[in-house]
Amino acid sequence: METRELTVLAGSFVGFQLFFSVACPRLSSAIAQGYGRLPATKLTEWNSRLVSTVHALIVGLFCLYILWFDDEVNANPVWGDPGLVKLNVAITCGYLLYDLVLLACNWSTMGDSFFVCHHLAALYAYGYVLTRGVLPYFANFRLISELSTPFVNQRWFFEALKYPRSHQMVVLNGIAMAVVFFLVRIAVMPSYWASVFATFGTADFERLGSGAQVAWITSCIALDILNTIWMYKIARGCYKVMTGRGGRKGKDGSEALSSSDKKHVNNHAD
Repeated sequence: METRELTVLAGSFVGFQLFFSVACPRLSSAIAQGYGRLPATKLTEWNSRLVSTVHALIVGLFCLYILWFDDEVNANPVWGDPGLVKLNVAITCGYLLYDLVLLACNWSTMGDSFFVCHHLAALYAYGYVLTRGVLPYFANFRLISELSTPFVNQRWFFEALKYPRSHQMVVLNGIAMAVVFFLVRIAVMPSYWASVFATFGTADFERLGSGAQVAWITSCIALDILNTIWMYKIARGCYKVMTGRGGRKGKDGSEALSSSDKKHVNNHAD
């Protein structure tokens, strides 16, 4: 890993830590009247999700810029100039490390072995991008999925503030969440996998070596399976809210949505 990427990773880790502990409480108190009345455990998760939203916007918009304007990466998806992509991935890796520390420090209320495994697997896969500069196009393409995260987190914010699920803002956010999630995680699958299959058997693909090949393909398969399951739950929850069938009792579609929406989906540092 080059000094530049290491600096960005470390700066991202420290920056997200500071934003969580210093900026989030002040910003949230200013924009959400009910923030100060939340119990301590929810305050921690609120701040965590606000950091998640900021990370998602930074990384997601950076991804779109690279996709639209980085001709070298688009021309050679396996070995194109990874400069900008590595910076974006370094930001995400710093965020993942920050989140692992946060989970460890609040394990009794926020700990989830699934997310620990997810973060470690993501760090392993992105490690190839940072250390070898491989697969820049595909790493960037995957990070676009973070654009759905702000809507997922906003849904949790409404829930924490006890907005009724029939509230117009809740319904509109739910629809937007379902649409954006579908666009950045499901609708892109055919295009993404067509690009993957196009590399098979090429000299560039063979040059990757079996370690990078396995990390790349297996992580993508697992992620798309999860995204498909999450899309089903989101669509079901959205339908129930729109038709007035969503309630707060039992494990209805909306609660299933909440459990599947924990932070990243996505993913994300997907």
